Amino acid sequence: MPDLPHRLMSPKILLLLIFLLISACNSGSSDSLVEMKFYPLDKMPADIQAAPAAVQQAYQYAVANSEIMTHIPCYCGCGAMGHTSNYACYASGQASDGSVIFDTHALGCSICVDITLDTMRLVEEGQSVAEIKGYIDQTYSQYGPSNMP
Repeated sequence: MPDLPHRLMSPKILLLLIFLLISACNSGSSDSLVEMKFYPLDKMPADIQAAPAAVQQAYQYAVANSEIMTHIPCYCGCGAMGHTSNYACYASGQASDGSVIFDTHALGCSICVDITLDTMRLVEEGQSVAEIKGYIDQTYSQYGPSNMP
């Protein structure tokens, strides 16, 4: 008979441990993630709306996060076009009404998009802009010169 309480307690303890483990995982992950900002896709030009999902996401992120993306370089050679950051691959300024003037360069440039997607991932991981820029410099400098002065 001494084994009976032991067998009855094991499933309860196991369920309790599983519950605690799931609770710990859920509470940690929600606290550590940065809330990501994205520009509304339906407010973007038709050619961007028709682009592959990764390109759309890069445009949405870059345009909504200019305060980060203007500090991130691009290495696709777009400095010759006057671009001075990865942000410039997506937007060339603001109209008089405050709306974004979109640049279509990143529609056909996987390096621009990859840099933006890496930036998104690193921001979400909690890295600083300086750390992200260092990673981008190290990873993408093999493709060409930085477009940042």
